[in-house]
Amino acid sequence: MTTSVLHALEQPSEYGVTPHAAGPEVSVVMPCLNEARTLGACLEKIQRTFRQHAIEGEIVVADNGSSDGSQNIARSMGARLVEVVQKGYGSALMGGIAAARGRYIVMGDADDTYNFTHIPLFLEKLRHGDELVMGNRFKGGIEPGAMPALHRYLGNPVLSFLGRVFFRSNIGDFHCGLRAFSKSGYEKLGMRTTGMEFASEMVVKATLTGLRVAEVPTTLSPDRRGRPPHLRTWRDGWRHLRFMLLYSPRWLFLYPGILLMFVGAAMGAWLLPGPRTVHGVTFDVDTLLHAMVAVLIGFQAVAFSVFTKIYATTEGLLPKDLRLESLFKVITLETGLVVGALLSVAGIAGSLYAVQVWKAHHFGQLNAITTLRIVMPSVTAMALGCQIIFFSFFLSVLGLARKR
Repeated sequence: MTTSVLHALEQPSEYGVTPHAAGPEVSVVMPCLNEARTLGACLEKIQRTFRQHAIEGEIVVADNGSSDGSQNIARSMGARLVEVVQKGYGSALMGGIAAARGRYIVMGDADDTYNFTHIPLFLEKLRHGDELVMGNRFKGGIEPGAMPALHRYLGNPVLSFLGRVFFRSNIGDFHCGLRAFSKSGYEKLGMRTTGMEFASEMVVKATLTGLRVAEVPTTLSPDRRGRPPHLRTWRDGWRHLRFMLLYSPRWLFLYPGILLMFVGAAMGAWLLPGPRTVHGVTFDVDTLLHAMVAVLIGFQAVAFSVFTKIYATTEGLLPKDLRLESLFKVITLETGLVVGALLSVAGIAGSLYAVQVWKAHHFGQLNAITTLRIVMPSVTAMALGCQIIFFSFFLSVLGLARKR
């Protein structure tokens, strides 16, 4: 079966075209920015793979403003060209995917580093029900010089490990640019990012949404463009990490907050009766003050985790979480007001007791260390009580927005 050669569509969209309802089985989408030296080789490999495996497919080149004639190469070799005005790797891919007419989408870079003859491996998984199929370069093989040592031994392994921990994903190579997915599965994700973190967003959202995700081994070859890649190691690495943190309020806010509250409360309880000496080092009210502050900061972090989760779910950035529904049933405005009021009253009572102690000394000079053991827990209780009250009110506001 020959390759389907499909041309530009009639109606432009924000990405350049509007897809037809009917189309081929597979669309290969390639983001392109000045890839004239390698684009032709990639197109030839894809077309040859289509012919050899009787795949009814199309090739969509999502050009992001090339100035080296890449557009002419795409047209001359029978690919559909989609002009994407908004800059960025993610923007180009979203434009190309929106234009694609296939039931399944294969995305891959136009730098001739990925082996497009592996398309049948991805397609086989999709035909058997998987909705996202990731390539794994570490299992398939990385040729010498294909990936910088910093990326191969630190960047990719660390970010992929964090992705597995944060989101309980089973993907071993989060950032492989050769991947395939069903168009229907992709539409469930609501992709937002326009830069290199698009790759992470797809895996994260697919995992959180509950799509069937699989992996196949693939290879990586050296870049043959003869120029520096668009990827910027530290900038794009940070953007990937930042994205994963923002999409995981548990690891960004909740777990650190719980840890701070636990350590602060334990340290405070240990020091409240009096100073403690460990291996010749004495811990006193200075450490107690830090412990009290840790409790307050920890609670703020926990509150931010709840706010972030609710906001992200309400705005469609994260899928709905049944645990949030349970949270609204347990942590009501009235419950928060009662708990906050009790803590505040306890803090005020402690402060009044401190005033009585001061009065017993005729409002004269006091032993600061002794008095601080009364004042610091009291002030912490008042501050924590007020925070809980404010937290409860704001949580109720978010609940109203959620219902709306």
